[in-house]
Amino acid sequence: MTAQDLIAFETEIADLFNAAKIRAPIHLYYGNEEQMIGLFRDVKPEDWVFCSWRSHYQCLLKGVPREELKAEIIAGHSISLCFPRQRVVSSAIVGGIIPIAVGAAMGLKRRGEKGMVHCFAGEMTSETGIFHESVKYSHNHQLPIRFIVEDNGKSVCTDTREAWNQPVLTYEHSRHPLVTYYQYHTRYPHAGAGQRVQF
Repeated sequence: MTAQDLIAFETEIADLFNAAKIRAPIHLYYGNEEQMIGLFRDVKPEDWVFCSWRSHYQCLLKGVPREELKAEIIAGHSISLCFPRQRVVSSAIVGGIIPIAVGAAMGLKRRGEKGMVHCFAGEMTSETGIFHESVKYSHNHQLPIRFIVEDNGKSVCTDTREAWNQPVLTYEHSRHPLVTYYQYHTRYPHAGAGQRVQF
């Protein structure tokens, strides 16, 4: 899967959404293809990937067939894509996926199974209590999990740094062993594809 493949998929979904072929919310990626491909070099088939409402790239990079993913998005499931066979789980509830990811990591450790959990979260979510508590718990209990903070500066149209009066985010320059942070700029709005009005 190349950066061009990822961009082509999101462009197709954006066109379908703007043509009113998708009647449910969508959240698109753009501008972080190389970072995602790099992150997924460390993701193995036995690993679990947990995401928020923006998860198209994770699904593709974890091996979900393109047409199967597209069908689920057209059916209105873009913000809650779950593919147990490929071990991908996502949720549209802000911060809701994080404790589930921690529980999955705890289960892997208790059962002595191979694999680890990769949990994706946006920059606003990374400033919430549920994120900090989950990172602390996972670190203290040495769970097989890593948290990836994706900062696109579009937290439901609210600037995270301004909202918290915090010029530098908690994990922006952190060397926490369980947290990977990266920043990117996207051409898409928080939701939708920039043409149709979306909540």
